[in-house]
Amino acid sequence: MELLGRKATVMGLGRHGGGVAAARWLAEQGAVVTVTDVLDERVLADSIAELKDTPIANWRLAEHCPHDFSRAELLVVNPAVRPDDRFVALARAANVPITSEIELFLTRCPARVIGVTGSNGKSSTAAMIAALLEATGRRTWLGGNIGRSLLADLTEMTADDWVVLELSSFQLHCLGDEAPWPQIAVVTNCTSNHLDWHGTFDRYAAAKQRLLRNQSCHGTAVLNGGDPIVRSWQRLVRGRLILIDDDDGLPPLAVPGQHQRRNASCAAGVAMAAGCSAEAIHRGLQTFGGLPHRLQFVAEVDGRRFYNDSMATTPESVMAAVAAFGEGAWFLVGGYDKGFDYAAMAAELARAARGVACYGAAREQISELVARAPARRGDVASFVTLDQAFAWCCAQARPREAIVLSPACASYDQFRDYRHRGEAFIALVRALVE
Repeated sequence: MELLGRKATVMGLGRHGGGVAAARWLAEQGAVVTVTDVLDERVLADSIAELKDTPIANWRLAEHCPHDFSRAELLVVNPAVRPDDRFVALARAANVPITSEIELFLTRCPARVIGVTGSNGKSSTAAMIAALLEATGRRTWLGGNIGRSLLADLTEMTADDWVVLELSSFQLHCLGDEAPWPQIAVVTNCTSNHLDWHGTFDRYAAAKQRLLRNQSCHGTAVLNGGDPIVRSWQRLVRGRLILIDDDDGLPPLAVPGQHQRRNASCAAGVAMAAGCSAEAIHRGLQTFGGLPHRLQFVAEVDGRRFYNDSMATTPESVMAAVAAFGEGAWFLVGGYDKGFDYAAMAAELARAARGVACYGAAREQISELVARAPARRGDVASFVTLDQAFAWCCAQARPREAIVLSPACASYDQFRDYRHRGEAFIALVRALVE
């Protein structure tokens, strides 16, 4: 679509950059941009400030107006918008083309694209893939759900480059069937997640499966065969299949946890499909230091080691952290409940953790499950805020023990996002040594 002079509505400015990037890019293409969001100016202050030098034609905050949708010539929908939203239905009824930030990018991207999805581990796997490609001299761009829009980088990309996109279930749901789907697809696992948005697990899984269903028959799919659900998706693969059954042959990794070895195996499979040598892959994996907010070592204070795992927003992520540390760790768990079943996670925490401090909106639900677990070996307590839970762990923990923020929940009850939550935890740790 020619965008010069077109009326484009960006629905959902949001607080994570995608809406900002789409609005700025559309304005730079000459579109007449309307930004609309149900959140108010105070909540969106940071995002609005990023667009202060961008010619936005109309701002509509704290509400949506029907004519911004029915009279638009293009609607760009934030992936957080629910699929049954009535304003999106208005645009659809008026035959307005509907797209997303990630689709705007893919339809114009000249580079080869690797799409990474999964309930857990997709950020780490995407970052590992990018690190491996860069280590072998390939110019690589990392973006998508991992926190960075690549729209602004389109003019610098070439056909020889590689793009690694972390893709959430929301982004995959919103991506049109006719869009250029990634040439290499990676699925790390699939467990119950975001049921508050998708409604059922089957709908959530169907969104993930679109990465395989819409891929060209000339593409490559890398599937984690250790996950029984993902393993069953082999039948959906239209092109070349690489099934990761084990992590044998991998070098020692700098990042802790058996789950990271499986992520590394998936990343290695992609790198091999991209033409990287086994020697270069091993070298790259050994030097990969991990991501911020994902089992990130923060500091050692009085013999206690502090880890920020704020990206752990599912029970399975927390269970992976428990397995990584074994016994002798104190866990801070809680936040906004996304509708999970916490029973298996609570049993693992009760079995292995030295103590569990639950906080936030989900604190009572999780603490009761941990307290009732038959094999509980440590203490469990419930607090309103993260800093209260942190103080309790610090008072209980002894030298040579770890204190780990691994929430299992979204952050929205007390924080803007998982980054804000992780930064708050880091600030609490640093305050111990000031």
